[in-house]
Amino acid sequence: MDSLALHMRIGLALPQYDYSVPGERPLTFETLLAHARTAERVGFESLWLSDHLFLDLAKYGGTDRREACYEPIVTLSALARSVPRVRLGTLVLLEALRPATVLAKALATVDRVAGGRLDVGLGAGWYEPDYEAIGFSMPSPGERLARLREAVEVVTAMLAGGPVDYDGVYQRASGAEPWPRPLQEPRPRVFVGGKGDRLLRLVARHADGWNTCWTWTFDAYRERLDVLARECEAIGRDPASVWRTLGLYALCGENEADLRRRYARLQERSPGILDGVDLDTYRKGRLVGTVEEVQAQADEWAGLGVETLVVGAGAVPFQVGALDDVEMLAAALQI
Repeated sequence: MDSLALHMRIGLALPQYDYSVPGERPLTFETLLAHARTAERVGFESLWLSDHLFLDLAKYGGTDRREACYEPIVTLSALARSVPRVRLGTLVLLEALRPATVLAKALATVDRVAGGRLDVGLGAGWYEPDYEAIGFSMPSPGERLARLREAVEVVTAMLAGGPVDYDGVYQRASGAEPWPRPLQEPRPRVFVGGKGDRLLRLVARHADGWNTCWTWTFDAYRERLDVLARECEAIGRDPASVWRTLGLYALCGENEADLRRRYARLQERSPGILDGVDLDTYRKGRLVGTVEEVQAQADEWAGLGVETLVVGAGAVPFQVGALDDVEMLAAALQI
């Protein structure tokens, strides 16, 4: 197949939460590792973890029970020696949980442990219980973005080697250096996750790349690209220089009958999340279809400049409905 998607890198959102693998609670590290090894074996080029202290699924139609999760920086470091070929990334780190200087030091260490394979995603935060758990009132959107901008500036400067002097409203640094430096030259890429106009302005001015996820139509994504292009052009930056990563829920079948079987299984394994949602509805804004349909969709995303597509092989973030769904997606996307 002569496909644009062949030039797009494909990543997997790993199971990370106690809800992530049906029938297993608590999630064991051995299961998380098995998924990472399978993903590497079948050809995925990157593996991703998110950043919460815990998470509930009320936002997605599930319960408000708080689900435990693996801390991403520690876990990526643990994975680095067991999955030696794939890139490793954060989707995305919550600014409020760590001082930027301490975060940069940890990320530099992970990049060195991993042999120079780390991609860094940072975010402003959206889950209020994370803030409550650290005794911190969730700031306004404007303040969260201001805090994120300062964190991006400090982290990128330190990952480049430092020393960094920074006197911000929310972040401080005095001669800060990561010691030892990350292996990647000139440094690991730093991208920002989100979708609002002010967020895209921050991307254009301060970040290497942009991520958004988990449900997007082509038209809605094009509209955001137009905003990003305007923000880049306002400061003389080539919009093509912004590394674009996109996360999408994904499900693929060998044919329509197989797709419907897999979707029924995902419904069964996602209690409350997909109740009353038929497959035709579920397709909208997701990477869902037969092999040919998924390939065509991936081509269109590649045509919009998406360089890394991160698939979520479940109904909620960082869930994997079944390992054979992961394998089927790998085969369809010819990775």
